[in-house]
Parts: sequence; C-alpha cells; structure tokens
Amino acid sequence: MTTSPNEEATVVVRTVGALGRIELNKPKAINALSTDMVQTIDHALKEWRPDTEVAAVLITGRGDRGLCAGGDIKAIYRDLTSGTGESIDFWADEYAMNYDIAEYPKPYVAILDGITMGGGVGVSVHGSHRIVNESSSIGMPETGIGLFPDVGATYLLAKTPGQIGMYMGLTGQPIGPGAAIAYGLADTFVPRDQTDDLIEGLEAEAFAVDSVIARFAADTPDNELASDEDWINSCFAGDSVSEIIAALRAHGGDRAGFTADLIETRSPRSLAVTFEMIRSAGSMSLKEVLERDFRAASEIGKRPDLQEGIRAQVIDKDRNPRWNPATLIEITTEEISAILNTQQERKVFND
Repeated sequence: MTTSPNEEATVVVRTVGALGRIELNKPKAINALSTDMVQTIDHALKEWRPDTEVAAVLITGRGDRGLCAGGDIKAIYRDLTSGTGESIDFWADEYAMNYDIAEYPKPYVAILDGITMGGGVGVSVHGSHRIVNESSSIGMPETGIGLFPDVGATYLLAKTPGQIGMYMGLTGQPIGPGAAIAYGLADTFVPRDQTDDLIEGLEAEAFAVDSVIARFAADTPDNELASDEDWINSCFAGDSVSEIIAALRAHGGDRAGFTADLIETRSPRSLAVTFEMIRSAGSMSLKEVLERDFRAASEIGKRPDLQEGIRAQVIDKDRNPRWNPATLIEITTEEISAILNTQQERKVFND
C-alpha cells in the first residue's frame, strides 16, 4: 500500500509499503512544531495504530539542518503578547502526542539527524528505535528562554546515569551521538551517508525493523562527555541550583567554570523549576510527568520570563534577556510549588 502525500503540507504523511512515514516539512525553520503539525502527527498515529497493513512508523525531518529544533516559539511569543490562549492548546496537544509515541504498540523509528532539541526530542526520544548519526545534536535548551525541559524530558533526564540529566536540564547544552547512546537517549548509530539506504530498507521491509536497522548499524562513537563525567556527577549532586553553581566554582576546572557561567545566564525561575522537576521525576510515570509539564507550562507562561526569553532569543535577537526575578535567591519554594501543582481547568489526560 502506497499513498500519495501532500508535498506542500508542514507534515508530509504517507505509507510506503507497510511503513507509515511522517516527514516534518518546515526546513527553513528546522521543522519547528506548530499546533497543526502536532495534530497531524497524532492523527496519523491514531489512524495507523489499528491498521494491520502498517507495521511500523518512521519520522524524519526534511532539510539538512535537523530533525526538529523544537516548538514554534515565535508563535508562543505572539500568543503570550496577545493572550489568545493558543499556547495552552499547543502544549496540551503536544504532550498528548508525546505519550502516544511512548506507548505506541508498533515500532516507532526516529532518525535524529542534526539539530534535535526541545519538541524534537519529544517526537523522537520517546520512540522505540532512536537512530543517531555524526551530525546529531540533542538537547533541551529551555532554561535559556524561560521555560523548562518539557515534552516529558524530565522523565527521560531523570533516568540518565549519575547527574548527567541534571547537567543537561540546567545548562541546556546539547550532546552528540556517542553520549546520547551512552545515556539511554538513543539506540543505534547509522552513518549519515547511509540514511537514504536505511529508509529504503525500512520501506521495503517494515515488518523486519530490527534486522534492517542492524544491517546499517555502525560502531557507536566515543561518548563526548566521558571525560567530564567525574566533575559533572560531583558538582551536580547538590541540593539546590545555588549549591551546584558553588560546587562548579569550587572545582576550579575550566569546563566547570564555564558551566557555572552558563547556568547563571539562564532564567533563575526556570532553573529552580527544572531542578525540582528532574529530582522528582524519577518516582513518577511518564503520564504524570506530562500532566505536570502542562500545569507548569500553563503557570510559567503567566510569568514574565518566557516572553522575555523568547524576545531576546528570536524576536529582537539581542541575546540579553532581563530575567524577573534576576537571582535565584529571589525565587521562593511557594512559587515553585504553585508552578508545579496549580490545577488547570484543562488537562492533557482525562482518565
């Protein structure tokens, strides 16, 4: 069975043989996700779930820059400045889609080519078969725009060994293919020049996903963070973000000092929220984390940092956000609790 796609759509959906293909199609924006894209992906997954002629699903991104750079934060900015409420719809739909991917009963193959960040992690790392190559750059940079690692990422980060997840969540620093596989965020390395052949193989043999991937798998590259693990695990074990920064300063190494400087450029509110979310996500289910993501996104959107962070990053591009409050000491435990726990009228999951 082969269907003809709409090549002009922002998500190109088709079947080739027994393979359901999802291609993100906004290459100029590194395939940044909008509400309509999220809904299209989820609709396709729901259509294919009971379809016995579809054996597996493959998601890729068009263009040569990356699978997906995240959500369309310019659209979020427009909503925050106008108060339309569209961001609430986007987050609810996106998080429901993330869960559908994680629970999908058929092989869900994602090729994490190039930039795969934020919402791009949500459409890929929750899948059953995560393919990386030498261009893969995977991360959750949300503390730099006044948000937090959403799309269920704190659930994923909490499961990484040692304090790697806390390091990734607070700094927003991306990791490469070797580290992604070492830390459980990807499964298999396939060289980039083999991608087209891999896709052709999956299209021809969708009922044999594991054997097709194994045919193209190459040796896993070295873990790019391996030499930093000791100081990361030591310094990021603190009981607060302030303790982590102090430990990085006390360490004395250039990399640790750079990391402390980097964290101090992030939104203090986002850092405090992210710290608490990662520390507590290990005892939560993915569904619980995604519902909390929705509460937190809804609440943090009411505060100034998200709008200001997006302004500085992609609107005015001055890269000089004026966080409010400006320091960690001004963030109260009561505010963090309110962000994480305030119930919303709308929910992601109704069961």
